[in-house]
Amino acid sequence: MKLAISTDNGQVSEHFGRCPQFTIVDIENGKVAKKETIENPGHVTGFLPKFFHDIGADIVIAGGAGGRAQEFFSEFGIKLILGVTGSVDEVIEKYAAGKLETGESTCVPRAGKGYGIKKEDGHED
Repeated sequence: MKLAISTDNGQVSEHFGRCPQFTIVDIENGKVAKKETIENPGHVTGFLPKFFHDIGADIVIAGGAGGRAQEFFSEFGIKLILGVTGSVDEVIEKYAAGKLETGESTCVPRAGKGYGIKKEDGHED
C-alpha cells in the first residue's frame, strides 16, 4: 500500500495541491517499509492525480481537496482521504493501525499559496 500525504512542516497540509511537500509511504504488513518526503512537483489542474497514479499511490491523505481534484483521483482509482489533521508521523501510525480519523474537507478553493508549476500567465494555480 502506497500513501501520499500532503505535508507542510511535518503536519498534514490543509489542501493537498497547495502544500510544499508530500510524504510518500509504503506500508507492508501494517508497518512502514519506506518513507520519503518529496517537493510538490506542481499544482496544475489534473497534474497531481496523474503524478500519484504514475508513482503507484493507492491513497492520498490531506486536510482537503477541491471537487475537481476529487473527481480526478476517482478516475485514477486513487482513494482520497480528507479531513485529516495532525503530524504526518502520527497520521502514518494511525493509518497503519486502522485508527485514522477523518472529517470534512478543509479545502478553500483558490486560497493560499501554491507550489510547483506556474501557469503561463505567471500565476500559480
